[in-house]
Amino acid sequence: MLKIKLARFGKRNQPHYRIVVNKARDKRDGAYVSQVGHYSPAELPKVLVIDVRAYQDWLKKGAQPTETVAALFKRFQSGNPFPEKKPQLSRKAKAKLAKPKEEPKAEPKENKQETTPVVDQPVEKSAEATPTTEQLAETPAETTPTTEPSTEKPIEEKLAEETPAKSPAPSPSKKEN
Repeated sequence: MLKIKLARFGKRNQPHYRIVVNKARDKRDGAYVSQVGHYSPAELPKVLVIDVRAYQDWLKKGAQPTETVAALFKRFQSGNPFPEKKPQLSRKAKAKLAKPKEEPKAEPKENKQETTPVVDQPVEKSAEATPTTEQLAETPAETTPTTEPSTEKPIEEKLAEETPAKSPAPSPSKKEN
């Protein structure tokens, strides 16, 4: 049985394949009956050349292509076997772009609800009356305006009044023998 398969040639890490017709049980790189084309995946752009007439003749004679050769022939028939790929961002670049997007998500929901601008309606309020997102972020959320002065003492003063003054503790000394 005849096979249409790839025979590898070229240096290490620089493959170059010949598309050949060979007996199914013969060695991959051994003697072959006929050469139908060649394929160089290491070159830029990749090179694929197949003699279509010879390939079709061998198929009529009963030669079976391997899966790889059949896929390469299908690509060759498409007219553009190896279309150029669009350059893509690396993982690090994608992570850098994603970082700034994640930071605004960390803001509390309260600020987002208060500062949602309405685009369609004109704003008639003065700039001083409406706080900006920066001003809201700077002011703590817990502080509330109080009208009455606080009568309570600060926590530090309370602690000082409640606890009696302690005399310095004697340092432990070792027993002398």
